[in-house]
Order: sequence, then structure tokens, then C-alpha cells
Amino acid sequence: MKTNKNLRSAGFTLVEIMIVVAIIGLLAAIAIPNFVKARATSQANACINNMRQIDAAASQFALEQGKKTLDPITYPDDLTPYIKLNSTGGVPACPAGGTYSCGAVGTKATCSLANNVDPAHISP
Repeated sequence: MKTNKNLRSAGFTLVEIMIVVAIIGLLAAIAIPNFVKARATSQANACINNMRQIDAAASQFALEQGKKTLDPITYPDDLTPYIKLNSTGGVPACPAGGTYSCGAVGTKATCSLANNVDPAHISP
């Protein structure tokens, strides 16, 4: 016949379970903000890289079409042949949901999120 002593040592106590849950909560409280910051930084870096590609495509378009500084550009139609397209066949979009604009030869491409997010989506 089983005794009470054998039944009590078979499981975890409530205190032990609460300590484990507290440790997991502490680790989550440390990890989640770092994950969010890393995600925002990588989105900003991808956005800046996309704007550099747009600037390079605008320069190549101007060179091949004989355009001068401040001549207008129809974005993205004029630049589509000069830029690496994404998987859907379009100009890459801002990973944070912004939109790009490039209005003239010699001007930098801009993101609609520019200073509205941290870190900023501004091309150096």
C-alpha cells in the first residue's frame, strides 16, 4: 500500500512552480525590449539601403537618358529598369511601411517615415 510520504515527493510544490514562472517572466522582460529595438534598427538599415539603391538607379537613369541635375523623375516607372526588383516585380518597399519618393535627378530619395520613427529612416 502507498504511503503519504511517497505521494508527496512525486510532484513539484507550488513555491517551486512560482519560482520557475518568475524566472521565465524576468527573462522575457529583458529579452522582449531588446528584440523590438533590434527589429526597428534592422528595418531602418534596410530602408536606408533601399534608398541608396534608388539613388543609384536615379543616377544611372540620368546618365543613360542624358538628364541634368534637377530634371524630374517619374518614380518608380523611370527607375524600374535600373533597380533590383523584389519578388513581386516591384521596387522594394520600406520594411516599416513607409513610402519612398524621388522627384528629381540629383536629389536624395526620401522615406515618408523619415523622422517619425526611432531610429530615423534618413539616407546619410
